[in-house]
Amino acid sequence: MSFGHPLLLLTLAVIPAALLLYRLVSRRHIRYVDVLAAVLAAGRPWRRWLAAGVFLLAVATLCVAVSRPHVHRMVVNDNATVVLVLDVSGSMQAQDVKPTRLNAAQAALHTFLAKVPPRLKVGLVLFAGEAEVATPPTTDHALVGEAVDEADYFRGFGGTAIGDAIATAVQVGLRSAGVQGQSVSTAPQQRQLASYTTAGARQASTLVSILFLSDGHQTRGVLQPLQGAGRAKAAGIPVYTVALGTTGNTTLRGYPGGFPGAGTGFGRRGLAPDPQTLHAIATLTGGKFYRARSAGAVQETYASLGAKLGRRPGTAEVTDLFLVAAAVLLVLAGTLSTLWSPRLP
Repeated sequence: MSFGHPLLLLTLAVIPAALLLYRLVSRRHIRYVDVLAAVLAAGRPWRRWLAAGVFLLAVATLCVAVSRPHVHRMVVNDNATVVLVLDVSGSMQAQDVKPTRLNAAQAALHTFLAKVPPRLKVGLVLFAGEAEVATPPTTDHALVGEAVDEADYFRGFGGTAIGDAIATAVQVGLRSAGVQGQSVSTAPQQRQLASYTTAGARQASTLVSILFLSDGHQTRGVLQPLQGAGRAKAAGIPVYTVALGTTGNTTLRGYPGGFPGAGTGFGRRGLAPDPQTLHAIATLTGGKFYRARSAGAVQETYASLGAKLGRRPGTAEVTDLFLVAAAVLLVLAGTLSTLWSPRLP
């Protein structure tokens, strides 16, 4: 705990001063005091001390309140942005995570949106063989939720472009943070992805985070996964990665016999998560890797991240809490004194 006006803590000296004054007064042999002491002796003296103790505690609480106490805790980072990146490739229809991987991921994203602070800006990037910005970062979390629900209808090229998706999320995050960059072409495909200088890395690192979910290996795209992660690292943006799914031995909704080509190595690989690559991405960028093998696990992961991302260590003033506590203690002390005060004959 810290204090806005620590010198005002010296007001706590009023308590020992009051006790000393009471001690001096009690030594005077005044007849009225002697009579009152005799009356108190016939009662329960601990009641008198309890009421006095509650009153002194109220005074001490007020003394702390005037010094403007602050507590250290995670506070919302104004203008912070989280870019959600969701894999919507065909393998996300696998049913090893119930009801499907995609449905479980969508539910987890809604949990995340319910947990984050209202003024946190959240964006959504969907990807399969290419990446697309579904919603730019906004504080309208209901709008992002609608885009999450419509992820089933994303019509990107088939495959999984992990590196391109991360690079797109970096571009979206830096724009939200107001960091300017330089766009370059990625020949020979001539696809425009953003490559930003590291000039705004320090600013972005405190404002932008990427939460990335995928269930497979990279099979398409211009950039390799660690190349995309390198862009996030250069911009100072941590990437939190979630590998969703169990193994490649599963079926897809709409394909009762399994994933097309399941008899080949590509088919099995297309349904299996790639935790090694996603772990490497998180490690390289300063994020954290999560392994989710069930709907419950991915829900828990996103709930935990929703309570952390977009926040930073800081202090919050709690003067009001001390004032309320002091008021309650004063009322309690007055009530006890009224109930337990001795009745003179």
